[in-house]
Amino acid sequence: MPNIKNMQTYQGKDVPYFNHTRFDILPALPTACGRVLEIGCGAGATLAWLRKRPGTTHTTGVEIFPDAAQRAAEHLDEVHCLDFERHSAPDHWVPFDTILCLDVLEHMVDPWRALNRLVTYHLRPGGILIVTLPNVRHHTVVLPLLLRGRWEYQEAGIMDRTHLRFFSRASALALMRHPALNAPHCSPIGFEKNTLKRVLNRLTLRCFEEWITPQYLLSARKKTTGSS
Repeated sequence: MPNIKNMQTYQGKDVPYFNHTRFDILPALPTACGRVLEIGCGAGATLAWLRKRPGTTHTTGVEIFPDAAQRAAEHLDEVHCLDFERHSAPDHWVPFDTILCLDVLEHMVDPWRALNRLVTYHLRPGGILIVTLPNVRHHTVVLPLLLRGRWEYQEAGIMDRTHLRFFSRASALALMRHPALNAPHCSPIGFEKNTLKRVLNRLTLRCFEEWITPQYLLSARKKTTGSS
């Protein structure tokens, strides 16, 4: 069973918190996702979307929250309600082609150890790891801290009260620099085409990009034998 203390911190979260489809990961997705594992799959919305895409052969979700895991089980091939940090993976798992950690590593006590487990034991050579992380250098965090000495948790977002770890672009990239992975790719989330924010970012030569980026999308492929 999931850690009861961890479970209690999620009381009061509304349905959208667990049932959000992450279309913003599309730029990092491979043409064919193959066997997909998502850690912290919530109610399974993102995996359900991927399950409909050509080239996805199997979807496996891991979710700590029982109600969300139960909803995910209605849409996915396989769902496990467990705390990935505290429990071993099921014995029948074989390495996955695509692993997703979308806004989940910042909730962990030791995300570096969790990522190492995923890459070492559960990602096949040539497979891809896709991660999203909130950016603690965003102006909504930095300015209140600098100007008013405020570090205030919220129900969701960058300062979500369930976050245990915080990352900037540099530390997010450092997390992804695993010896078994190729060099990670990192891009800002929230700069959709034809938006004022995207235009202003270009006009300012991206000088303020790290202050106005709410999240980062990171991806890296596992090295194959003999690759460097």
